[in-house]
Amino acid sequence: MQRRVLLVRGRDNQRVATLLVELAQKHLDDFEAHWRPVLEQAGAEDKFWDWVVKKRISLSSDNVESFAIDYAGMTQGLMAIETQWHRSQVNRRNRIVYVQAIASAPWNRGAIRRPPELRGVGTALLLFARQRSLDLGYEGRVGLHALPGAESFYDDQNMADYGPDPAQENLTYFEYGRFQR
Repeated sequence: MQRRVLLVRGRDNQRVATLLVELAQKHLDDFEAHWRPVLEQAGAEDKFWDWVVKKRISLSSDNVESFAIDYAGMTQGLMAIETQWHRSQVNRRNRIVYVQAIASAPWNRGAIRRPPELRGVGTALLLFARQRSLDLGYEGRVGLHALPGAESFYDDQNMADYGPDPAQENLTYFEYGRFQR
């Protein structure tokens, strides 16, 4: 699987073509060697996420998929989604694609680098999750629990905010409803 994704280069606002691909060992290596040290230094909330485990789960499960965005020989974004077990918290009859984890490389985060190297990585990954939901017949429904520092990002993406979820460490639950064409 390979999909072309257009992002915006931060230094000159030029559109650049990147690739959204299945998560591979190279992406895991990039995370450990290049992302983690910067995330730890910045005190990022996702600095301890274990993408090796997430990839292992996706390899051994039919319902978990993992992806990366590549550009200029470096991993720019990562995402793991669950495609069969989750239901909407708004209407339990509706299935959703559940985003287990989503991350942009530290140099693409405005809180770490100004201007970011690339803008739109998180948005592109969320749009892909929404497309997977459409592909699976879930009408574009996508849900996730947000780290506190990312809540404003999901608000900006026009995801509905359903407040803290006591079953998920009081992380705020966000959901896209049915895609309206």
